[in-house]
Amino acid sequence: MTAESTVPSSGAQPGFASVSVLPRRDTGAGFRFPLRRPPARPASPLPLLLTDGLAALAAAAALTEARRHPLLAALLVAATLLVRPHRTRPVAGVLDELPAVCGRIAVAWLALGTLVAAYAPAHALTARTLVAGLAGQCALAAAGRAVVHARRRRSLLRHPRAALVVGPAGTAQRVAAAVLRHPRCGVRPVGIVADRPDGTEGLPVLTTDQEVQRALIQNGVRDVLCVHPAVRTARGPLLRALTESGCAVWELDADSPSYAARDQLAGFACRRLDLGVRRRGSLGKRLLDIAVSGSLLLVVSPLLLVCAAVLRLTEGPGVVFRQERVGKDGRPFTLLKFRTHRPADEHEAATRWSVAGEQRMRPFCRFLRQSSLDELLQLWNVLRGDMSLVGPRPERPYFVGQFSQIYPGYAARHRMRTGITGLAQIHGLRGDTSIEDRARFDNAYIDNWSLWQDVCILLRTAAALVRPTGS
Repeated sequence: MTAESTVPSSGAQPGFASVSVLPRRDTGAGFRFPLRRPPARPASPLPLLLTDGLAALAAAAALTEARRHPLLAALLVAATLLVRPHRTRPVAGVLDELPAVCGRIAVAWLALGTLVAAYAPAHALTARTLVAGLAGQCALAAAGRAVVHARRRRSLLRHPRAALVVGPAGTAQRVAAAVLRHPRCGVRPVGIVADRPDGTEGLPVLTTDQEVQRALIQNGVRDVLCVHPAVRTARGPLLRALTESGCAVWELDADSPSYAARDQLAGFACRRLDLGVRRRGSLGKRLLDIAVSGSLLLVVSPLLLVCAAVLRLTEGPGVVFRQERVGKDGRPFTLLKFRTHRPADEHEAATRWSVAGEQRMRPFCRFLRQSSLDELLQLWNVLRGDMSLVGPRPERPYFVGQFSQIYPGYAARHRMRTGITGLAQIHGLRGDTSIEDRARFDNAYIDNWSLWQDVCILLRTAAALVRPTGS
């Protein structure tokens, strides 16, 4: 929770020229990419499911018991398909997954044999039948999967996925050359994103946002390869922007593997980075906002009336403070608070810094701000959908424009709906604290969002309100 305006302690000072708020599709500091594209769809599991199902049917058809009782064949097919989810790797081969496939089929046959022995002892399957059926189905499934994977590899050779390589120019050129020497990977680097060229020959080096945008559009880039450990931190806004544009971001260890990797690309250990907002929980987050904000509004409504009455008697008309703030995707909205300070004019309200210890503030107003009771009206913003209970704190357009130019990653905070409290606030980043630190904590919250994390932040915020320190 913050006051009507706050003072950053990391170098931002009043007096900058007014800058308009960034366009709503800006996702990184300085990078303006096209509207969000749907992410590239992974390989469909349906061909492999069909192959496994047909192999199970063929194996069941060889059983005399299955010909007499079709239910046995149906049970075998169901057990084969449901024992383990069908997960496909980007470039898979039948030998890579053969142990898992055979293990799944063995479990299915053992389950079938146990069911038949328990409920139809007269038709119990012999050990010879189980072994023959298991071996036959494994052979058929392996053959079918080999055909599916061979067709997918041919398709990737004809239509490889365009990729950008991000990192120091020399290292990125070396990795790009290695990937191009192995077209079976299905990835075709088309450009290097670096701070400056290093003079080595190879792919074009993109150093400006316009060049990256042009390469993204012209080549239909769908993959991004990060080839240095520092890239994820130094290029965070760019990587988030590329993720929002529908790209998959991969981290490669260009020298020696430093972590266990499930996947590899041209011999490099790699793993996929999840830098986008997890959309699957958005409905749960919204339901939590509605339930909690609605309940709290009912519970604290008498307290709100008392605060409004005291403010009206001591401060005069204008109990509710309304101010434009910047929300999700750069959309402005009207934030509600109890009025604890009266600026000289609208320009001062929009651009002047103030702190919680404002000397002109009356005792009751100072109490409201120190206890954060002046923020309670924002529960109505949450109920309306302007804000969330948990998220980055919203700021005024004037300062959003300033901070987006000064602090890397600040604009990326607007990927998610703003909140009454957040990860930065529970770590003490309220009032006169670093804007750079706030942006870092806010982006960390978004990158690792979960509904349980929201619940933990709300509980820690409630505990902090018992010992208020001002905001």
